[in-house]
Amino acid sequence: MLLLFSCRCWHLKAQDIHFSLLDHNPVLYNPGYAGFFEGRGRFGLAYRTQWGTVSKPYTTFAATAELSLYRNRFHHSGFNVGLYFFRDQAGSLHYGNTAANGILSYYISPSGSDDHYVSVALEFGFGQTGFNATDADMYDATETFERDKNNYLNLGVGVAWFYQPSELFTYRFALSARNINRPEVRYLDYGDSRIPIRWNIYGRMDWRCFESVALAPVVAVQYQHPSMEIYYGLNAKWYVREDRDLLAFGGGLMMRHADAIIVSVLAEYNAFSLALSYDANISKLASASRSFGALEVGLVYRILPARRRIGRISCPVM
Repeated sequence: MLLLFSCRCWHLKAQDIHFSLLDHNPVLYNPGYAGFFEGRGRFGLAYRTQWGTVSKPYTTFAATAELSLYRNRFHHSGFNVGLYFFRDQAGSLHYGNTAANGILSYYISPSGSDDHYVSVALEFGFGQTGFNATDADMYDATETFERDKNNYLNLGVGVAWFYQPSELFTYRFALSARNINRPEVRYLDYGDSRIPIRWNIYGRMDWRCFESVALAPVVAVQYQHPSMEIYYGLNAKWYVREDRDLLAFGGGLMMRHADAIIVSVLAEYNAFSLALSYDANISKLASASRSFGALEVGLVYRILPARRRIGRISCPVM
């Protein structure tokens, strides 16, 4: 029975993917950001490894794709589709989750202008969670698992808001709920274990404080019963060149409250952007992990329009 409780605990913590680079590939954080960017398409890869000094590393891989289905003449409304795949795995039993999710989103400018947008999205997908039962040792040799894998359907919703009152300031807010159908996952023929709803709240302000420098304070909250994560910090971006070509570098310092300090760096050239982050553990596990938390890398490519004005654009680009 001790192993059963362990599996349920692992499941609740490992079910939903976890990344620290919230802004780099935002569709992983909120389905409302599918297609909510400048360009006709966006593709991304993300990889994260953590807790390598405590046990066998917890690794997560994700791939995303977003495309514009339709945009009206002035790009003030349109439909977008998104797809993302992820796989995470941890521990000696190779416990993990594999899932593929599709997203349909619609955005509109309530004011009919380029400085105000709202996006709503529906997410639906299929996943499989499980472990390698041959590596499990039961306290009671007569006790066996009913199954070592579970298949489930998943539903989610998201909304994102963008407002740019001037060239100096931009505001963003997003809210999403995933696992709203609370899929059931269990490994014995008794008990009831359901994936709790995961709520995400996100807020950010961009301030173009100098000609080539922008600052962006960020606050985000993730809640999935019984756990809560609170993020807050500051990102900065230096635009080296933004006339015909775009070249920019950035960095950030974030805090995951009572858990980790997150340092990130970013390099962006035209349609490509590469981001790295490092989590320094400050939780009660700091001594066991030697303060090492996680290393994360993300790569994003956007299909840009043939003609565009780089730099201070009035569109919801992250």
